[in-house]
Order: sequence, then C-alpha cells, then structure tokens
Amino acid sequence: MVEAGEMSEMFTDCQAVFFDLSGVLYEGEDVFPGALGAVQAALDQDKTVRFVTNTATRSADDILKKLQRLGFPAEADMLFTAPMAARAYVAERNLRPLCIVHPAIEGCFDGLATEDNPDCVILGDAREGLHYESLNRAFRLCMEGAPLIGIGRNKYFSSDGQLMLDAGAFIHALEWAAGVEAVIMGKPGQAFFEQIVASTEFEAAQCLMIGDDVQGDVVGAVNAGLQGCLVRTGKYRPEDEAELPQEAKVIDSIADLS
Repeated sequence: MVEAGEMSEMFTDCQAVFFDLSGVLYEGEDVFPGALGAVQAALDQDKTVRFVTNTATRSADDILKKLQRLGFPAEADMLFTAPMAARAYVAERNLRPLCIVHPAIEGCFDGLATEDNPDCVILGDAREGLHYESLNRAFRLCMEGAPLIGIGRNKYFSSDGQLMLDAGAFIHALEWAAGVEAVIMGKPGQAFFEQIVASTEFEAAQCLMIGDDVQGDVVGAVNAGLQGCLVRTGKYRPEDEAELPQEAKVIDSIADLS
C-alpha cells in the first residue's frame, strides 16, 4: 500500500488519470479543497483525464454541466457514466431492455426500452422504483433466460454526509434468486474499465483510477489491470484499507495530488 509521501512517483508512473466524482472531487455542491488543482495538475503534466461515475440518478448532460459549473475543465468526451455504458452494451446486441432505472436517466434508453416483450433487464439506482413488483418482474425474466445488466455494483453511496443503499444489493438478490450472473456496466465491471481505457491511447497499466469506493473504484480497477488509488473522503471507511490490493495507493484527500 502506497502512502501520500510517494504521490509524485505515482503521478509519474501513469499516463491517464480517471477521477471518480462524488466523494472524491465534490460532495453535493461543495468542491473538495484541492480538487480543481488536482485535475489541473494532471492536465498540466499532459495526462489524459477522464471523469468516471456510476451515478444513475442524473443524466450525463446534467453531470457534465455540474462539473463545468463547479469549475472543472470537463468536456463531453471526458465523461464516462455507467448508464451510457449500459446503453451501448444493449444497443450493440440489439436487446430490448426492461429498464428499472431512475426517472432522470430513462431518456438514456430512448428507442431501446420496452414494456412489451423485453429480452433483458437493466437495473440501476431506481430509488422508489426498486419495489417488489418491479423486482419480481425482473426475476421472472431472468428465470426465463434474459440477461441481467447492472448499472454499477456499488453497495452504498454517500449523499449529504449520509450513507445510502445502492443498487448493488438488489442486483445481488436477483443473481442469487434467479441463479444468474449479472453483466456489470459500471464500476467495478471489467468491461466498463476496458471501455474507458480504450478511449485513451494507453494500456490499462498506464491508467490510474482514483476513487472513494474500495471495491468499485480501486479493487475493480486493479483487477482490470489499472493502477488504483483510494481517497479517505466520501464513502471511505477506515476498515476499507484492509481490502486494498498490495499495489494500491491511499491518500487522505484529492488535495494530495494538487
């Protein structure tokens, strides 16, 4: 495990830096101290920068506008969201998804989603939409052979300083009940990390993922061949460090990179 004193070496060893958003760069509307400087430092060192999030309750356009409003030098091609990846996955396979997702991202699946005769399930952080009727319909489809596509696999997230149950628990329940394995389009899914790496000109080992979720951000990235760094902000809990791969980094906050 690499501590903050070795941060300059960590930045030297990568060519692309992937920043998680909530809990790393900002919390709500509050930018973490040093966050703007950290992103700018990466750009000043000619690193390829990507903004990476599993957020499934806001559209990609809203997320991009928020980043820009908060002062981050973000462009559309720098943003990778789990819903965008899920749409690409089903579109490439000509699937007709039953979407159990938050109303804010329903538009992401326009032209694909169907209430009649779906042949796959997309499940994300649908909040009140995650109820027995919707989950039972998803269960029946999975039992009939429909693939289950998860938008991320996070256990929980941080909102206004409180931990909130995320969609990963419901994805796990459907996997267990229906005896299926979900395709995860979002962190920690390998296919999601591969998609982001492919947007750069570098190999996975040259890319660094920085996040506050030990499993979704760091372990997932390392398993996909990337470098990983855990920040002690956002959803971070002290016990998370016991789960870190030996080669992973850990810093107190994003300010350590500014």
